[in-house]
Amino acid sequence: MFPLRLSRVLLTATTVLMVACGGGDEAGDRASTRSPAPSSVTPSPSASAPSNADVGTTVPPPAPTGVPGGEALPAQPRGTPARIVISSIEVDAPVVDLARNADASLAVPDWEKTGWWERGPEPGQRGPAVVVGHVDSTNGPAVFSRLDELRPGAVIEVALDGGGAVRYGVLRTERFAKDAFPSLAVYGLTPGPELRLITCDGEFDTATGHYVDNLVVFATALP
Repeated sequence: MFPLRLSRVLLTATTVLMVACGGGDEAGDRASTRSPAPSSVTPSPSASAPSNADVGTTVPPPAPTGVPGGEALPAQPRGTPARIVISSIEVDAPVVDLARNADASLAVPDWEKTGWWERGPEPGQRGPAVVVGHVDSTNGPAVFSRLDELRPGAVIEVALDGGGAVRYGVLRTERFAKDAFPSLAVYGLTPGPELRLITCDGEFDTATGHYVDNLVVFATALP
């Protein structure tokens, strides 16, 4: 999990939602041998003997999606996401809506699915739509196990529940320590429709049962 430090100017509330999960030995062993993140990311030391797996993220309450000046956006389909396809890393997975649990935490998707934070911007809407997924599981690689292989220019397609799709081009991939997560850069307002993909990465902390970093893919909608 990582802390949220978004300015109150950008938020309509101050509540944060947490999501985390655990796995088993096989997943941890696989995670320690994943290929390194892109060169723009500062690698963390490899886990010596990881014994678990998790994906964790904090998401904010909905932020205003307008931009001062009221600039018009190009025509773009928008709606609830149903499926995400990233051909370059062989991802073709359902997208489920993620909402709060009774304890105000964020529900997590299954290992083979991704989850969209339903109170944030929709794909195709101005602002960053946020989709999270596990990096590994008790049985091995999970849906976002190869997320660190994405490079600028890679295409991500999000199929919408009501038909149509929004295509995004990857801008960059970065790794952040969960205790120094740049919430404004990830969740802050954007001039047009953008996408953030988030999973866990870095060293596995056996004391806490969580990875110490998050991997974030930044992408922007294509014409």
